Amino acid sequence: MPESSNLLDVLILLVAAVFVVPIVQRLRFSPIFGYLAAGALIGPYGFAMLADVEGVKALAKFGVVFLLFMIGLELSVERLRLMSRLVFGLGTLQVLTCGLVLGAVAIWFGEAAPTAILIGAGLALSSTAIVLQTLVERGELASRVGRTTLSILLFQDLAVGPLLLLVGMLGEDAASIPLALGETAIRAAIALVAIFVFGRLLLRPIYRMIASTANPEILSAVTLLLVLGIGWATEQLGISMALGAFLAGMMLAETEYRHHVAADIQPLRAIFLGLFFMAVGMLIDLAYILDHAALVGSIVLGILFTKSVLIAVLCRVFGYNWNRSLRIGLLLAQGGEFSFILFGAGMQLGVLSEPTGQLLLAAVALTMVLTPVLAFFSTRIARAMTEKTGPKVEEIVKKIKPLQGHVILAGFGRQGQTVARLLTERGIPYMGIDMDANNVTFWRGRKLPIYYGDARRLDVLNAVGAGRASAALIAIDSRQATERTLAVLRKNFPNLRIVVRAHDRQHGRALEVAGATVAVSETLEASLHLAGTVLHAIGTPDEDIHAIMKEARRNNYASFERAIEPPA
Repeated sequence: MPESSNLLDVLILLVAAVFVVPIVQRLRFSPIFGYLAAGALIGPYGFAMLADVEGVKALAKFGVVFLLFMIGLELSVERLRLMSRLVFGLGTLQVLTCGLVLGAVAIWFGEAAPTAILIGAGLALSSTAIVLQTLVERGELASRVGRTTLSILLFQDLAVGPLLLLVGMLGEDAASIPLALGETAIRAAIALVAIFVFGRLLLRPIYRMIASTANPEILSAVTLLLVLGIGWATEQLGISMALGAFLAGMMLAETEYRHHVAADIQPLRAIFLGLFFMAVGMLIDLAYILDHAALVGSIVLGILFTKSVLIAVLCRVFGYNWNRSLRIGLLLAQGGEFSFILFGAGMQLGVLSEPTGQLLLAAVALTMVLTPVLAFFSTRIARAMTEKTGPKVEEIVKKIKPLQGHVILAGFGRQGQTVARLLTERGIPYMGIDMDANNVTFWRGRKLPIYYGDARRLDVLNAVGAGRASAALIAIDSRQATERTLAVLRKNFPNLRIVVRAHDRQHGRALEVAGATVAVSETLEASLHLAGTVLHAIGTPDEDIHAIMKEARRNNYASFERAIEPPA
């Protein structure tokens, strides 16, 4: 019975995930490994336990759709506009450069030009789902590395439609390709404008009307309709469904319903994304890989090395230091989910031979599996390489004059610079540590006491006199780096007063539990500043505003949080 077999497939998927994923997490590996391993075990190349593998794969693609929708909810049109240089500049160069170089390598190995174009196009893409989920797990999506990686992935998703069209025309008249690509670009532009207009003019009234019914189930249904409907529409117009979902999320980010929508979608995102990773695991044919181990291994290493180097060089051209450039390159070095689609279409059209296609599919699947490993080691590899050009701890010690009662600034971005300026105005000495070599060079050229170093390292903290300091400020983009720096400081300098910049109040509470003297939420502090500006605009006396601000801060924002909570 079909219903019985479908139910059995669901049970097998759940059992595999429930047993394998926790074991992998207990071994301190990424949960992604667990899902990939579970998929490999129950898939057609493992124990072949599923009756409808294709049905599972069809459902699995919604994991990427919901993931991109959630990412869109975290952005806004203004933030995307600020990222446009990275999306359309760096993203375009990444796809073109990687595609051309990898295509040229394919020609060098004897492939015909149409086949080489297909191989280059497919391998230029990276895995949106695996990379973004890895960044989320590591708390680095909001960091500069995370934002740049997201920008490149967004352009790759934009490029999927034209690339699929290109594959379909590789065996046809070459003169028709520019015209067809132009038509696709026009359709994509129409879709983007339509979504933007719909979001700005209709989305808020629709949600307001549904919310007035006080029926949360209907609101959830409308959200699902929005995600899947816009995703379907964009797919019909030559843009990937995932990118359509991202745009839908970005439009909702402009409304007051974003947090409710995020809470509704989060469980679905987790379920379907897990299913997606399991579907990728099902593509891993261990027997085939072992039979062609040397060849597959060589292709995997070639892909990872070529893409990571090319992307790192491009990032360096765009002004990133080698540390960040190498990390971005390693994060995006794998093939992607759309690589499978392009290669599958190529094999159906006869552009790509079956043996070559199988080799490429196996290699791409392995590169995706290796992504969490590359992410884990990327920070260490990049740091090891950049430390060769940055000043050593011994050099820092020689340059620094012994200070007493100074303030250590771990991270010298916008917040660190603001604090440094205020400390200077009051004659309070400080020392800054930053991992951006270009940033350090810039500020040292202006005679500021900023040094290259990793604040997570005890020897660096000793070099800047943490044992003699009166306080330390941690203002680092990466949550993981923030938490590690706090742990090292608190363990080795128990009496040091540590102020930490938190991404939100929940993060701040966790940091205070971990040992921060004070954790300042950047979102609430910005809201507090806006509230003060509004009070000033309506004529509230300055002394009253200062009293309100002082009271809110003394209560650790509690009164302000209550004031901005929505009514029950």
